[in-house]
Amino acid sequence: MRPSPAMQLTLKSLRLSGIAESLEVRLEQARESSLGYMEFLQTILQDEVERRHASGVQRRLKQAAFQEHKAIEEFDFTALPGINPKEIKDLATGMFIERKEHIILYGPPGTGKTHLAQALGNRGCRSGYTTLFVTAAKLFRKLATARIENSYEETMRTFLKPQLLIIDDLGLTAFTQEQTEAFYEIVAERHHTGSIVITSNRPPGDWPGLFPDLVLANSLMDRLAHKAHHLPMKGESYRKRGRPQQAVTN
Repeated sequence: MRPSPAMQLTLKSLRLSGIAESLEVRLEQARESSLGYMEFLQTILQDEVERRHASGVQRRLKQAAFQEHKAIEEFDFTALPGINPKEIKDLATGMFIERKEHIILYGPPGTGKTHLAQALGNRGCRSGYTTLFVTAAKLFRKLATARIENSYEETMRTFLKPQLLIIDDLGLTAFTQEQTEAFYEIVAERHHTGSIVITSNRPPGDWPGLFPDLVLANSLMDRLAHKAHHLPMKGESYRKRGRPQQAVTN
């Protein structure tokens, strides 16, 4: 039995259109299993809860703009003997986002920093947290363009609004004064309102030397690094391990 047009209209007005999609199947199951009225109601309502959860996850994943969809389960911890898998799995619960704490992943190129950052962001999305992934170069480029187009405040809000902001490849080059001020604003504004995950080839101790303004640098590091989980990543390059094996020639 398909929902009548009147019922479909009612479900749509209540934003329960998803129930209409599975109602026919659920009615048949109810008849076969002799479900009571309350059991049947619970079943179709649970369908809607699960449908909305899945829809919300997909929406947050799309808004996050990940370069790749990575998962914690895919990460090879054996390649990084200095990292504690239990600590990573604890962070993956999302409690650091709830506590508005930060994470700094640093180490040589290719050791899985971006993979792990995106995997933590993926878990965050699935746990209900809004997330945004952006490279440092793109972040500063967007803000520089926004200054020219008189849309700086609006653009800045896109980096302040998510509950989790992931900044990839920070500190590849020295910061300009404009970039320093923008980064300081992001850190200061998010200090009590949201979490930041940063990946960098440089340890945080080297960062102050990249800023032209030592006062801003010290204030920024005080807010960011001292409230962060520091995860040094040293080991064999993921990229090297992913290369095709070359044929041996005599």
